[in-house]
Amino acid sequence: MNWTHVHLLLNHFPTIGMIVGLSVFFSAVVTKSDDLKRTSLGIFFFIALLSIPTFVTGTAAELALQKTPQVSVTRIQLHETAAFEALGVMELTGALAWLGLWQYRRVSRLPRGTLAAVLVTGLLTFGMMTRAANIGGEIRHPEIRENPGAAEPDSADPPLARVIGDAMVNLAWGWPASETVHFIGLSLLFGVVLLVDLRMLGFMKGIPYSALHRLLPWGMLGFGINVLTGMLFFIGAPPDFYVTNATFFWKLGLILVAGANALYFTVFDQPWTLGADDMPPVAAKVAAASGIFLWLGVIFCGQMLPFLGHSF
Repeated sequence: MNWTHVHLLLNHFPTIGMIVGLSVFFSAVVTKSDDLKRTSLGIFFFIALLSIPTFVTGTAAELALQKTPQVSVTRIQLHETAAFEALGVMELTGALAWLGLWQYRRVSRLPRGTLAAVLVTGLLTFGMMTRAANIGGEIRHPEIRENPGAAEPDSADPPLARVIGDAMVNLAWGWPASETVHFIGLSLLFGVVLLVDLRMLGFMKGIPYSALHRLLPWGMLGFGINVLTGMLFFIGAPPDFYVTNATFFWKLGLILVAGANALYFTVFDQPWTLGADDMPPVAAKVAAASGIFLWLGVIFCGQMLPFLGHSF
């Protein structure tokens, strides 16, 4: 099993996940259930996380397919652009979904503006993901194309991701500036993670969790910055730069689990009820310790990319 197989396994989840999330969302609107609304927001956030490795492993699949005769390179390029555009809107949907979950804890309701924004971006994401999936299917199945007998053009415009990546690399300050911003995002993220998780482990007992809860958007902002700049690094590098490095995929897997771990401190009631001088429950301690070690693992893998793999 290689990363091409992983891509084939993952590429159905964003589209199917959006169907599930939107179905739960509409059911919540009909039944006026806040619990179902929060569930749908959690689904959107998780699918946004899962969409990142789905896109990344697509590069490995692209490299493998380009060696296969009678495969349309033009369709591969069109699929990559469609997937990249859909990924951007999907990540926006996930960010808005998390914001809605965070706001619910602050005001004990889900703001209509946030829900409306999630619905609009969610529907747009579903449409774009479906289009990307259809083009992807046409790569190996020309019979499902709109005009199966039509000749393929010799070439298409370069994939949007590669255009952006090349522009970043060709700027003398592009990569160094992205590295700097990436470090700022990491500092925001890990700083908030440490404060929240150390409190959950029993340190700083005089601080109630509700006070630390205000810091979570700063941590999520750092996470978003890291996703954005990390994607710039990925699309700016040669196609085989990262996808042949096992350490990179360890880092990606740890990010997924760490991102899901963050939902515990946003969704579940146990952390929220922790007042000043209260001792956290065992579940909160386990989640907190896991969060610290997961993000340390992410940092370690990122720093070790040149040494444990062959990047750079």
